[in-house]
Amino acid sequence: MHLMNEDLARAHCRSILNDAEQNRRFHLARKIERAQKRAERASLRAERASARARLALARLV
Repeated sequence: MHLMNEDLARAHCRSILNDAEQNRRFHLARKIERAQKRAERASLRAERASARARLALARLV
């Protein structure tokens, strides 16, 4: 009986650790996804700013 309780406790701990690891990976993936979207938006803003600068320069010439 004693060994069965230990086995159950170990299995429970393994389950909790697996759940925690899955949760950590999910949150890390979401964090990476959000960072990529922010980078894409920053890139678009930079491209628009560059286009506006080129247009302003062309108007001066």
